[in-house]
Amino acid sequence: MELFKRNHKWFNSYRFNFSTNGLNYHSDKVQNFIKKNIDHLSVTITIDGTKELHDTNRVYKGTNNGSYNDVVKNIPLYLEQFPVAATKVTITTSNIEFIKDSVLHLFSIGIHEVNINCVFEDVWKDGDDLRLENQLMELADEIIDNELYINNSCSFFWEYLGKPMDKVTDNSNWCGAGNMLAVDAAGNFYPCTRFAQFSLRSKKALIVGNVNEGLDFNKLRPLLSLDRCTQSPQECIDCDVASGCAWCQGENYDAADTPTVFQRATAICKMHKARVRANNYYWNKLYRKLELEGEREEFEKSKRKSNDIIC
Repeated sequence: MELFKRNHKWFNSYRFNFSTNGLNYHSDKVQNFIKKNIDHLSVTITIDGTKELHDTNRVYKGTNNGSYNDVVKNIPLYLEQFPVAATKVTITTSNIEFIKDSVLHLFSIGIHEVNINCVFEDVWKDGDDLRLENQLMELADEIIDNELYINNSCSFFWEYLGKPMDKVTDNSNWCGAGNMLAVDAAGNFYPCTRFAQFSLRSKKALIVGNVNEGLDFNKLRPLLSLDRCTQSPQECIDCDVASGCAWCQGENYDAADTPTVFQRATAICKMHKARVRANNYYWNKLYRKLELEGEREEFEKSKRKSNDIIC
């Protein structure tokens, strides 16, 4: 509205990214907004996978009723409006055993790109990495044996995962915290939603401005100066399987000894290494299959690429 009032050259140059639980997606208010702004929208409906998994995580307040049935009925309309839509699935210690079935389920209902990651918080138990590896290897077998790789992708399987990283040329920050702002209902700006108070366990919310006063660039400066080496321990910098090992800037802040964003949380380390082992299994098996069938060159030209989104 302000850009319109000022006849600003950026008036029509904007994009909104929404992540929603999908419950009200079909409502008139939501649909009217989408129709009016569809050329400026990216919308993600978060559906965790199978009904069993989804309903263990997402229940209506005050009841034990899960929301799966009310969300999944909106998926056909969602895919009609955003046909290349992806979804985001998060894995924690309590739902590892659902990974294979949930990814396959999401493929089956028409969501062909599943971005999935393990939580960055320090919740992992002994043996969780082996459970993850087993689930991913079973998922790899299903995807490859049934040729689901042709029209689908899962970010757990990324061809460039698990390689050493150069300290100079591979030294960017993982995410866009500080460059892509989050805005709450009160008009406050955050580096991302992970820095809002409802997302934090122990730290104070990091507000970097508001809609009335604009951005405080002094508060943003530390985030804009972040890179891999300034926040990682030496073990991470020298790691032989560092590529694709993600971090969450908000979790770094929340878990740090002091209110800093320059201390990388590393609770995810063993889960990343398990993912690397399963990823190696996936690509070795897939390329053996394609070479035996003489289809590798064609696959390389047309393969669906995952965005490897993690947060």
